[in-house]
Amino acid sequence: MSEAEAEYFSKDFDWDDLRNDVESDPSLRHHLLPFPPPAAAPAPPPPPDVAAAWGGFHARHHTGKFFKERRYLLKEFPELVSRGKKNPRVLEVGCGNGSTVLPILRGNEDVVVYACDCSGEALEYAKEMLDASNVASIERRFYPFLCDFALHGFPMWLACGPCRETSLRQHCCSSGEEKVELPLRGFDMSQDSSCLGGVDFITLIFTLSAIPFQTMPKALAECFCVLKPGGLLLFRDYGLYDMTMLRFESGKRVGFREYMRSDATRSYFFSLEIVRDLFVCAGFIELELEYCCIKSLNRRSGKSMCRVWVHGKFQKPE
Repeated sequence: MSEAEAEYFSKDFDWDDLRNDVESDPSLRHHLLPFPPPAAAPAPPPPPDVAAAWGGFHARHHTGKFFKERRYLLKEFPELVSRGKKNPRVLEVGCGNGSTVLPILRGNEDVVVYACDCSGEALEYAKEMLDASNVASIERRFYPFLCDFALHGFPMWLACGPCRETSLRQHCCSSGEEKVELPLRGFDMSQDSSCLGGVDFITLIFTLSAIPFQTMPKALAECFCVLKPGGLLLFRDYGLYDMTMLRFESGKRVGFREYMRSDATRSYFFSLEIVRDLFVCAGFIELELEYCCIKSLNRRSGKSMCRVWVHGKFQKPE
């Protein structure tokens, strides 16, 4: 196994050991308390404009090395580069600046990626990154569009009403793949465009944690609706007791295991049980679900940091 593969597939520590350490540390007790907080605690801030918050986030971090191309995804989710499916369609939800889209397009020359984000700024940066990447046939394989899937759902051209009602068992549109017409590279694709009849894969990479917990069931139901029968949803997100969770102060809590940063972006930290409940209730079949526990070295401080992510693969029933 190569060094890169070992970095993303080894278990540097046991999650239960980390849990015991966290739950026995008095200084971290505020992470374990139920929510809402005691009456004496200050009230949480009003809900911010999510799109504006993430637009500002991407404006601050789109340059430099803050976002790295997520090459590990192709090792973690080899289905994306498998040649078993002809011209697979991938829906990347919450694409940000394109760090997930780029390795998918590089790794499979047959794949077509529909990438959405709630932030127009993020989509602009993603388009810039992809245009500068020299990926083959980028204009025919990359379709970014503006969409807040948790708030408004996905557009009907991904899967129309009859398709959703029949759970995509049969395509309602007889036009075929070659006749689907979509505005190239446009962010506001027409709601009246021919229906795609769903997608083969959905990638949900550090996206679900960024929306309010109470909206997650609706968001996953939307994902279920636009996924073809037998299709896969590939999931990676923040795990419970990840280093970034433990850094939050008590005043940053806006829910149980849910926090808001100073820039008004939010983050939820998942246990395996919560992920399983959310996806199974949405209709998915669990194929893989585990913690990825990686020790990362901070070169400046010399300190070892315990990172925890949740890896999951879920399938829509045939």
